[in-house]
Amino acid sequence: MSCLSVYHVSSPELPNKVLTHFADIAATLAEQGVRFDRWQAATPIQPGAAQDEVISAYRQQIDQLMTERGYLTVDVISLNSDHPQKAQLRAKFLDEHRHAEDEVRFFVAGRGLFTLHIDDYVYAVLCEKNDLISVPAGTPHWFDMGEHPHFIAIRLFNNPDGWVANFTGEDIANRFPRLED
Repeated sequence: MSCLSVYHVSSPELPNKVLTHFADIAATLAEQGVRFDRWQAATPIQPGAAQDEVISAYRQQIDQLMTERGYLTVDVISLNSDHPQKAQLRAKFLDEHRHAEDEVRFFVAGRGLFTLHIDDYVYAVLCEKNDLISVPAGTPHWFDMGEHPHFIAIRLFNNPDGWVANFTGEDIANRFPRLED
């Protein structure tokens, strides 16, 4: 189940509120300029489907979002607990960083925890299958895929080179809860 936990930066051990209803999560994030949406596949996706098949199942939504927001490229990332570099890949995303472009992820399967640092608050968004999150350019955040990752996500980019992070150098991500496996 998707979940949003909102913390004050001074109290990482206790959230101010925890939301589990889609409309409440979407509305709370929208107040911060973050898009949270749900998509359904137009056609069934078989386990082990190729990138083209996954993208094809969501082509209408992808095309609409690319047109609305000017995204140039789309790809699919898939990671599971058997991946030999899972620990290194997890570590790459755990530190607070920003992007010069929106970070858009749609979870086809599995889950991941996007944590956003906006002003004096931290918004921990547990994204699961069918969830789309769009983190606005310049928003400090981090991502945790857990010690035993399992997810397939569609990514959309403005930059044809893909993911380019500018790390803040802050240690705030170490003070807040991680994704529990």
